[in-house]
Amino acid sequence: MPSPSAQVPSSVVVVGAGLAGAQTAAALRTHGFTGRLTVLGAEGVPPYDRPPLSKELLKRTEPVWLADDLGVDLTALADDVRLTDPAVRLQVDRERVVVRTASGDEVVADAVVLACGSVPVRPDGWDAAVTLHTAEDAERLRAALVPGARLVVVGAGWIGAEVAGVAAGAGARVTVVEAGPVPLERQLGRRVGGLLAPWYDDAGVTLVTGVAVDQVTEPGDGADDGTRVVLADGRVLEADLVLAAVGARPATRWLAGSLPMESNGALRVNRAGRFMGLHAPTDPAGHLHLDALRRVWAVGDVATREHPVFGPVPGGHWSAALHDPEPTVRALLGLDERAAEPEHVRERLGLAPVPAHAPYVFSQQLGHDLALFGLPSPFDEVVLRGTPGGTGGWAALYLERALDRHPRRTAEGHRVATVRAVLLVDSPREVGQVRKLMNRGVPLEVDLDRALDPAVRLRDAVV
Repeated sequence: MPSPSAQVPSSVVVVGAGLAGAQTAAALRTHGFTGRLTVLGAEGVPPYDRPPLSKELLKRTEPVWLADDLGVDLTALADDVRLTDPAVRLQVDRERVVVRTASGDEVVADAVVLACGSVPVRPDGWDAAVTLHTAEDAERLRAALVPGARLVVVGAGWIGAEVAGVAAGAGARVTVVEAGPVPLERQLGRRVGGLLAPWYDDAGVTLVTGVAVDQVTEPGDGADDGTRVVLADGRVLEADLVLAAVGARPATRWLAGSLPMESNGALRVNRAGRFMGLHAPTDPAGHLHLDALRRVWAVGDVATREHPVFGPVPGGHWSAALHDPEPTVRALLGLDERAAEPEHVRERLGLAPVPAHAPYVFSQQLGHDLALFGLPSPFDEVVLRGTPGGTGGWAALYLERALDRHPRRTAEGHRVATVRAVLLVDSPREVGQVRKLMNRGVPLEVDLDRALDPAVRLRDAVV
């Protein structure tokens, strides 16, 4: 039951009808919320799972509806579901929240959960390029990927690599242009990204790295005229279709002036998902009163959330949209008023641990499966478990660079290392054990000699 001191809301509005929004609605009802629940969406369709849009672009002609996949049916959970009336303005004060919608209506509630997701980045002047973020985007892209079609993908990140592999497998002529020196450099680092580069040639995809795109021009009037991709070095690529896969940003522009945000538009929340109100000195939103802050919560792609091991974790991880609504709702309803406290404090208070899910990304690209747990950093030391390019799977371990002049050793004299992230490549049998190790809520420390031996289970290398 809620704490006697908790102020339990009698009405909640959830902004966003994707995975994070649907999970929030489900958690509210699961934990006994009987008040009025409103859900505002923007795509005009019920919630669905986004990862299959790129991974299974040509295999699935219909979205993976969450009502079928997870049993989450918004129409059965919420009192008011508006899938075509997105939020356009938020007003928060000490007494209430007011969300204005595109239709001009105002939804008044005691609390708001912002689960409005992200939007793909499309540079100015790239109107001729398409993006892949919605079911409608996938349908349009699927129709264009016929055998022999010339596809230029700008960006060799997760989405770009996945679509490139699917399109090449369907007979399209695919070129991927990446401004960085290797694929996935920002996500995995230069060394590991370089190990993935040969996959493109193996899949029949032309990879162009180290050069940016200057322009994406509209097709000409001629029957054979295609879209032109002009590179910074002067080269011109002709295409029937151009996919801009250069990242995404939180869908929070509608909150400008209402809530203080980070420079990329993210909302900083604590471990419980409550908005912290941190702001830049030039942010027009300024400070919010504490009573107002208690009414604002955020989950999923829009939230940069505190994690007990990894610190501030930016949104964009599927695992966050799936799991974070649960503890957020418990805190919102007063069922766990100390959800944001460190675990050692909770232990002294006799409270159960809050599940800590490590950031997780899964990708199927160019004939390979990747699973990433944790947050790689450019400052990490990278070591390999197994041999890339061989017949079996392999892994990259991202190790924290310790400043201690006297590093820890095991009784056998082996180095003890702290693992900040693990990338598994074509290693499905290791995914379960690594997930458990990374989700423990404490830093993963291993006997490095044993951890790098593929014959030793990684859990047996933990110290």
